[in-house]
Amino acid sequence: MSITVYVPRDSSAISLGADRVAAAIIQKAQQRSIDIKLVRNGSRGLFSMEPLVEVETAQGRIAYGPVQASDVAALFDANFTQGGEHALSLGLTEEIAYLKKQERLTFARVGITDPVSLEDYLSHDGYRGLANALKLSQADIVKQVTDSGLRGRGGAAFPTGIKWNTVLNAPGEQKYIVCNADEGDSGTFSDRMVMEDDPFVLIEGMTIAGIAVGATQGYIYLRCEYPHAYQALNEAIAKAHAAGYLGDNIQGSGKTFELEVRLGAGAYICGEETSLLESLEGKRGLVRFKPPLPAISGLFGKPTVINNVISLATVPIILDKGGEFYRNFGMGRSRGTLPIQLAGNIKHGGLVELAFGLTLRELLYDYGGGSASGRPIRAVQVGGPLGAYLPESQFDTLVDYESFAAIWAVLGHGGIVVFDDTVDMAEMARYSMEFCAIESCGKCTPCRIGSTRGREVIEDIMAGKELAKNVPLLRDLCNTLLNGSLCALGGMTPYPVLSALNHFPEDFGITG
Repeated sequence: MSITVYVPRDSSAISLGADRVAAAIIQKAQQRSIDIKLVRNGSRGLFSMEPLVEVETAQGRIAYGPVQASDVAALFDANFTQGGEHALSLGLTEEIAYLKKQERLTFARVGITDPVSLEDYLSHDGYRGLANALKLSQADIVKQVTDSGLRGRGGAAFPTGIKWNTVLNAPGEQKYIVCNADEGDSGTFSDRMVMEDDPFVLIEGMTIAGIAVGATQGYIYLRCEYPHAYQALNEAIAKAHAAGYLGDNIQGSGKTFELEVRLGAGAYICGEETSLLESLEGKRGLVRFKPPLPAISGLFGKPTVINNVISLATVPIILDKGGEFYRNFGMGRSRGTLPIQLAGNIKHGGLVELAFGLTLRELLYDYGGGSASGRPIRAVQVGGPLGAYLPESQFDTLVDYESFAAIWAVLGHGGIVVFDDTVDMAEMARYSMEFCAIESCGKCTPCRIGSTRGREVIEDIMAGKELAKNVPLLRDLCNTLLNGSLCALGGMTPYPVLSALNHFPEDFGITG
């Protein structure tokens, strides 16, 4: 009887040597005449332990990590295929503290299954949400999503059910489902992990969305920097189509839904939904004026649902277990769970899925283990390159949308980038303006010109030039960007700039 060994195919694990480890395990097993079945699973999201090798035993999966190809011979010597003790042994995977305390709903299968095995997906509750959806009316599907309290897991946190209901009731012979998979924020990788490590859940979520609003065509707008996700999605789409989960007459229901992956060209601005639509239509990625909203006139002028990966990948569990089940997680108006990504100067970087309501401090220390450098954490940026910098005095803020809004910050996509006490916050503010200038689509003057002038003013401040004039000028410029920009790129650049200026004035040479 063969022994099942798991080595992740996730691109983070591959970058750390997972392919070499997998090849070494196969080679050593053949040399020692040990019958193994090697499964390339997704990553568990504990990146400090990657490549993480797991072995199926009678007690459950035993984990070893981080494993390099040079460790494989010693693992076999230690009888790791039977769960033998070794210096890299982490015990039962499910008992690893980092994983055990999580509340994985959207990521329930990630790291457990073979991502492109439809059989694996079905045996782990896959397509149960779609089966339930096919028994409901369109309005009842939308009601389940609305009742769940699910909000956009991208940036604006707009209620998903309201968006779907708008598209459902919008007149139009053709409607579309568009998945915004242009995950470009610094320190974010949850979308990538879903697409690489559990692509069927995104496909199922988009199919449910299509049935709910009457859309027969879906597009996944994927950033071109994700080749592994592109491959996994296309392989999973082909298998879903062949098994009758996509195409005409889905599972004998008479419903139709087709799905394609389209690659972006590397523009950060195309993460903004209207710019994304322009790009998807084959045009330059320029922001559109609103109204009309995409839900009324979106892709090719038709009613369009645009949600990000995590929002759509969460829909199957809501339709499987009900809106009330999902709503029971979280707090206030922030319901369910958020896949949080820990990156930067952090000891245990990776993915943590938890219900809204814990504190930033708990994330940084109970899960992240403090800074990788061992120095004090001075600041964290939450919500991507346009998110505010939070000082240590704000680490006890609850992780929910309203608590962050109350301190003039955003949760955004749930990415947290950590900086220790060696960081120069004036330089980080300068970079924010430079980033905006580089990535601006150029359509509106505040963003196009304001970001360039902003970088110049910050550089003058850093050089100690006329602080009494330039600091108020920077604040005034940020006010113009905040209130005059056409979209969130220019409108949110003041968040990192002003938070750095307000919380770390000493880095700008401001005293007293």
